[in-house]
Amino acid sequence: MRCRAIERCPLGRRTCLELAEQPRQRESRSALSITCGIDWAESHHDVALVDDGGKVVARQRISTGVEGFSGLLSLIAEQGGTPESTPIGIETEKSVMVVALTGAGFTVYPINPRAVARYRERHGQAGGKSDAGDAAVLANILRTDQHMHRPLATISEHALAIKALARQHQEAIWALNQTTSRLRSVLLEFYPNAVTTFANLKHHAATAILTAAPTPHAAAKLTGRRVVAILHRCGRRNDSSLVEKILTGLKAPALRQPTRVETALGTTVQQLIAIVEAMRTAVDTLETQLAEEFTAHPMAATLRSAPGLGPVLAARILAEIGDDPHRFTSAAGLRAFAGTAPVTRASGRSHYVKARKVRNKRLGDACHWWAFSMLTKSPGARAHYDRRRAAGDHHNAALRNLANKLLGRLWWCMAHDQPWDDTAAWPPPTSTPETAAA
Repeated sequence: MRCRAIERCPLGRRTCLELAEQPRQRESRSALSITCGIDWAESHHDVALVDDGGKVVARQRISTGVEGFSGLLSLIAEQGGTPESTPIGIETEKSVMVVALTGAGFTVYPINPRAVARYRERHGQAGGKSDAGDAAVLANILRTDQHMHRPLATISEHALAIKALARQHQEAIWALNQTTSRLRSVLLEFYPNAVTTFANLKHHAATAILTAAPTPHAAAKLTGRRVVAILHRCGRRNDSSLVEKILTGLKAPALRQPTRVETALGTTVQQLIAIVEAMRTAVDTLETQLAEEFTAHPMAATLRSAPGLGPVLAARILAEIGDDPHRFTSAAGLRAFAGTAPVTRASGRSHYVKARKVRNKRLGDACHWWAFSMLTKSPGARAHYDRRRAAGDHHNAALRNLANKLLGRLWWCMAHDQPWDDTAAWPPPTSTPETAAA
């Protein structure tokens, strides 16, 4: 039905219809949803905005600071986007840009780089790649498959502090072990008696004596009284057999490097030991701070109620899981995240089950040592481990299966804010009439 007002319009029917259609077009453009992809780097970020039709409506390279963040907000606002309606895809969750975006109310999706590579291959097989193109790929991932990806978990500031300390504490331990291995390698070059005498260079007594005798020449002048004094400073009691063993081992006949080379390597040993000592102090400081932060967390009591979880191991598990009880909707999701749940591969006549490789390796490592400690802390856990070993699992596979059971119970405890009950975790087998008669 024609509108009489349009027919009588002095501007003409076509012009009037165009003017009437403009508000509808503006309303349609504002109703279009957009997704944002950010390809991050150290010095800059590439941003791409894609509408719901797959068209790139805006591109921009921004800086990593405040100006870049303000420019990103302005770019999204110019295209009609809002923090509530514009999801953002990025290949990391550690950037300060991610912290700023979540603080501004945006929903951030950390996308695995392997997934981004596969999505890139969907539209081109030539192997081309660019930062701007990857930003568009990230935006299109959320446009088409947002429901298949998990948004960044909501974790409290307290839990994030625990996560930072737990990860750096573990990194410091790894660095300490690496430096100790380097020290051992240098000693093997010119001072093999030291490696033979001190099988474990992590001991304070070993590094203290090597500080006093960093070369075979210095070891030849070492006296029993000096060794006793060094051991006392390390907290060791009087042990004449240990002193004799150290002196005999260090002074045993061995092949030698030239004098100048030996002196140079001795200086290297002293400096490596100084680094080891500094790293030990850093590890102890981080561990103390980690224990204090974890003890003050509301979920600490629940985690510490589980047998085998000390303050450090429990803090590592909390750091990786987070303190949002609704982050994982089921125990299966938590098990897959930790990598304790197996993966089934079935294709044609082939069907086999293997360990999960794509996982949170830090959480998997913590669960491995938790399961190991449970062997002496829980009779039910030990019985489960023995059953798996009897069924043919090797040691690590049996521990992984045990950790899988432990995570299921831990998920329930965290979801319901209940302490660990070992009897409920390992209920006795129900008796049947046949077993009762037997």
